[in-house]
Amino acid sequence: SKTDLDQWGLPQLDFDVEFKDNEYKMREDILRQIVLMFESAGFRNINTYENETGPGLGIHEMGGARMGWNPRTSVVNKDNQVHSVPNIYITDGAFMTSASCVNPSLTYMAFTARAANHAVSQFKKGTFS
Repeated sequence: SKTDLDQWGLPQLDFDVEFKDNEYKMREDILRQIVLMFESAGFRNINTYENETGPGLGIHEMGGARMGWNPRTSVVNKDNQVHSVPNIYITDGAFMTSASCVNPSLTYMAFTARAANHAVSQFKKGTFS
């Protein structure tokens, strides 16, 4: 197969992000299994909802840069500051180890505001190189 190259001569990624037959079949199977689980738990009159939005619209990727006290087991501290590189802050969903059932955007904004305040205070103290 032909590999397309970018402006620097490197192989260019080609993302195919659309639901195909297998994804639709998996969704149908998931809905069937959910109904069976709820029925076995005693629920009745179960209505399912099929979300027809495109791929990725209901996803909130999180994790990968855990927040914690110990640099050996986490990436950022309570201020979202990278343990090993104090002038880098991670304020997207990477610092969160789990997700809830709601959009996390306001949480990200709050943590970003707190991290920005911390960065400004550190900058004023002259602790950043």
